[in-house]
Amino acid sequence: RLGRSGSRLSGSQKNMSRGSSAGYDRHITIFSPQGKLYQVEYAFKAVRNANITSIGVKGKDCVIVVTQKKVPDKLIVPSSVTHMFKITSKIGCVSTGLIADAKSQLTSARQQAAEFKYKNGYEIPVGYLAKRIADTCQVYTQHAYMRPLGVVPILCGIEFEGKQAIPQLYKIDPAGFFVYLPLLLLYFVNHDLFHILKVGYHAIAAGHKEQEANNLLEKKVKSAPEKGMTYDEAMEAAILTLQTVLGSDVKPTDIEVGVVTVDEPEFRTLSEEEVDKRLSIISDRD
Repeated sequence: RLGRSGSRLSGSQKNMSRGSSAGYDRHITIFSPQGKLYQVEYAFKAVRNANITSIGVKGKDCVIVVTQKKVPDKLIVPSSVTHMFKITSKIGCVSTGLIADAKSQLTSARQQAAEFKYKNGYEIPVGYLAKRIADTCQVYTQHAYMRPLGVVPILCGIEFEGKQAIPQLYKIDPAGFFVYLPLLLLYFVNHDLFHILKVGYHAIAAGHKEQEANNLLEKKVKSAPEKGMTYDEAMEAAILTLQTVLGSDVKPTDIEVGVVTVDEPEFRTLSEEEVDKRLSIISDRD
């Protein structure tokens, strides 16, 4: 086949002229005729192909994150496999996708959090850290010498502003998108003071069964009290949602549960005994 100048088109040019993804997925900076960046879409697919589903649920005084735990090899010590990480002592993260990409992203996030505290004298806000991570992910979609990270982090923490303690839950995708909505609060500290806080999700899922989990979470959030779920309700909602989308009951060794509360703002992961106790309570209610 000849081009406009009379020269023969190469195989890749033929594919591109037909509108196939074969030519447009070779560079991250090239849009297809359908307006797609295929390399970014492949990053989302890499997250789903990890076959891990993660759930985050925000209560009125807590945030619960739950994810699957799969040990890929019998020779690996199970306690060394985790998708739950601390960025700071009070900001937790569950990473879904390629674990190597997750560790690179976490290293950068920890450095940014440490620099923020050194320069400003207080802990980095969860929403601001989520914005910084999202900005970095978005930059990775602009340059041909970079590639998007095949990981979706879900951040959780408690934001303290004056006498207000606001649970925070954020999710950042490989394209750099995340929800950062302003919430206007009024509280009294010597004078009437308006303050703007940023809040993310009431509940969110990521990974292999993301859509099914989000549908279930939407129903649970709609049926929840106006003030939000209690700690027990949020814990039950997160674990039950994961069990439902997986189609079977889970064992304590099959999942990881991370919690952060207003009374205990430091992020921690529940032990297998604590998870087993929670699973027993849920099964007794059923």
